[in-house]
Amino acid sequence: MTIASTMTLAATEAALILAQNPNETGPEFGKASPFGLVVILCLLAATALLIRSMNSRLRKLPTTFDRDFPASDQAADEGTDRGGVDDQRGVARE
Repeated sequence: MTIASTMTLAATEAALILAQNPNETGPEFGKASPFGLVVILCLLAATALLIRSMNSRLRKLPTTFDRDFPASDQAADEGTDRGGVDDQRGVARE
């Protein structure tokens, strides 16, 4: 079976499903569930909390990371391994 015949078969099946008579469905077909609303509201609340947390963390960052004046980011740099950097310019050792 080739890809083209598989896609044709899938398109035919999709057309048959979409062409069904909607009267054959149950009385609850198409009605939104209150549970779905609760799920959407929970997702929106979680997204708002994540954005709020990200913004508070971004506000704590210094505006610039100057190598000449490292006082603004010195607290965040304490305990950081230099990882092969030899001098203050950031040139790696050979």
